[in-house]
Amino acid sequence: MTLFEPVIGIEVHAQLKTNTKLFCGCSIQFGDKPNTNVCPVCLGMPGALPVLNRQAVEYAVMAGVALDCDVRPTSVFSRKNYFYPDLPKGYQISQYDQPICLNGFLDIVVDGVTKRIGITRIHMEEDAGKLVHQGSDTIAGATHSHVDLNRACTPLIEIVSEPDIRTAQEARLYVEALRQRLVYLGICDGNMEEGSLRADINLSLRPVGATSFGTRTETKNVNSFRSIERAIQSEIARQTQLLVAGERVVQQTRQYDESTQSTRVLRDKEDSHDYRYFPEPDLYPLVLSLDWIQSIRDTLPELPHAKAARYRGAGLSDFECDVILSEPETSRYFESCVSTGADAKAAAKWIVGDLNSQLKELKQSFAESKLDPAGLVQLLGLIDSGKISGKMAKDVVAQCVKTGHAPEAIVAASGATQISDTSELTAVVDRILDANPDVVEKVKGGKANSADFLMGQVMRETKGRAKPDLVRSLILECISRR
Repeated sequence: MTLFEPVIGIEVHAQLKTNTKLFCGCSIQFGDKPNTNVCPVCLGMPGALPVLNRQAVEYAVMAGVALDCDVRPTSVFSRKNYFYPDLPKGYQISQYDQPICLNGFLDIVVDGVTKRIGITRIHMEEDAGKLVHQGSDTIAGATHSHVDLNRACTPLIEIVSEPDIRTAQEARLYVEALRQRLVYLGICDGNMEEGSLRADINLSLRPVGATSFGTRTETKNVNSFRSIERAIQSEIARQTQLLVAGERVVQQTRQYDESTQSTRVLRDKEDSHDYRYFPEPDLYPLVLSLDWIQSIRDTLPELPHAKAARYRGAGLSDFECDVILSEPETSRYFESCVSTGADAKAAAKWIVGDLNSQLKELKQSFAESKLDPAGLVQLLGLIDSGKISGKMAKDVVAQCVKTGHAPEAIVAASGATQISDTSELTAVVDRILDANPDVVEKVKGGKANSADFLMGQVMRETKGRAKPDLVRSLILECISRR
């Protein structure tokens, strides 16, 4: 019997895909030598003044429009005051009571049912630097830590959901759908391993049927879909154990440890008043024209849910849509095939199936595939014309992705075209029937499935080059004459 219901809200921090930082011209390139992409502004030197990155503002508006938010014509940056070694100014420039976007939503599909997750707000802020712990991957057990400020002042949007999520599965689906939408917009690379997208999970429990919220904890900086699910499951179990034992849940900031699959306390959870927010004196309020907001709305690229509806209209299954839409380059590959003349369903079959498997084996994306969309269309043409069978095409695909040679060139070099000459195949069929008189008698006796064995023998002798439907008809025709 379930005693408690989880109430979950998620704050997703998405690093915006600009070339420079939010308030200065330093690069945001990941992986550069520590403390090389810095300047007086992002180091917090006295007298250095911030200048807002216009591209970051445009990307924030794009996110708001794509998530059906109310984009605010006027928003205000504030100082969020707290001390941490990787925060060089001693405060973070963020948005507080007047964010750039309010009141949106994102629909997810859970076990075939659509559920709407409300979005409270989207606000812009600068990222902190990064602590590089020595002697341990985490702060617990580290002997000391180094500070890398390359990431300081990197532009972020924080997308805050309503507490509408009830399970770990819903949480994962929500973050997956959110990441997909941001990546398709081209405003975030979505690389969770590098910290480009990370989630803070706010979770509380309440008795089933209750309407008021329980005491929540926040699990910070969870950076994979699997860890999101496991962190929530772990925290639900921990809080349930406390409540069943008659103990109380303490409002805390916690951290998820993948090695133990459990959360541990970092510090007591702060409230907004602890940060002493006040308007940033070095930045004017951000004022956007309604025409500019509308121009962004009008030029927004087609989003994944709209593409999925269009693909289903072309006959694709939900599974095929999910695979093709998993990454933008896969969708672009598919659409290039269709625009070149391929049948959508036929192209999807190979993209989702053999080609996808071959690329995964080589650890390549569709953008890196040596079998380009024109090549796949050529392969489909060879199948449709009867020159090669589907079975033969599988081998051709494998050779294409490894060598980069065109399908027609590979087929021509091997001489392995499909045999569709009736006289040539009849001779093979007669030999197989002569060698298997008992099977022939079974077919004559009405056991039509026995013809499958004979068909397999013919395909083996022709090394898979015989046209399958022609082989079957010839087998039945030859048997009827005996």
